[in-house]
Amino acid sequence: MGWLARLVDVVRGRSRLRTDAPPAGQLQSIDAVCERMRQIALPMAPGDGLGAFNGMYLQVTELVRDRIAQGYFGSAEFMTRLDIVFAGMYLEAVDAPSPSSAWAPVFEARHQSGRLPIQFALAGMNAHINHDLPIALVAACRQLGLGPESAGVHDDYQRVTDLLAAAQEKVRQSFLDGIALEVDRDVAGPVANLIGAWSIGRARDAAWVNAGVLWRLDGVEPLCQDFLTTLSSSVGLAGRVLLTPVAELG
Repeated sequence: MGWLARLVDVVRGRSRLRTDAPPAGQLQSIDAVCERMRQIALPMAPGDGLGAFNGMYLQVTELVRDRIAQGYFGSAEFMTRLDIVFAGMYLEAVDAPSPSSAWAPVFEARHQSGRLPIQFALAGMNAHINHDLPIALVAACRQLGLGPESAGVHDDYQRVTDLLAAAQEKVRQSFLDGIALEVDRDVAGPVANLIGAWSIGRARDAAWVNAGVLWRLDGVEPLCQDFLTTLSSSVGLAGRVLLTPVAELG
C-alpha cells in the first residue's frame, strides 16, 4: 500500500463520529455568553475599535438565541452548543495574552485612529467567521457525537447564514445612511466599496468547506496544524486590508 492510500485510510478513520467532553470552563448557556460580552464592553473607552465588533456580535448572539427559543432551527441542542462554542473562541481571543494571527489586526489597531467602527465590525467578523467558525463547528459536532454530514447540521448552519446576511445588510445600510456623514465624501466612497467587497455569506460558505477539511485532517499531523496556521495567517491578511486607514477622525 502506497503512502497516499495509507493517508486516506488514516483520514477516513479520524473522520468517524465520536463524542468529546466539553473543555473545562466552557460556558453553559447563550445567556452566559451574552453576559460575558456585556462585561467586556463595560471598561471599553469610546472609540475602542473592538467595541464595534463586540456590540454587533452581542446583538447577533441574542438574535440567534431568540430564534432558537422560537423553534426556527431544526435542532435547538446543536445550535445552542455551536453558538456557545463559537462565541467561546471570541472570548478566548479577548482573554489571550497575545492574539492569534487571525485576530491580531483587530487587537493591534483597536485604539488607533483613522478607521471607522464599521471597519472594525467587519474585521472582527472576518476573524471570527473565517478562522474561528470552522474550528468551532468541528468542536461542537464532536461534543455532540455528530459530524458535518449528520442530518440537519448543514440545514441549520444555512439558516444562520440567512439570518446574518439580513443583519449585515442592515449594518451596511446604517453606514451608508449615517456614518458616511461623519467623513469627507472622498473617503466615504472608498470605504463603502471596501465594505461591499466583504460578504458574510461567502465567508460562511468558505468556513463550511474549511470545517470539512479540518474534520478529515483531525489527528493527521503535521498537516492539520499546518492548515490551521496557514488559515490564521491568511485571515489576518484579509483583516489588515479591511482595517486600512481611511481618514483621521475625531
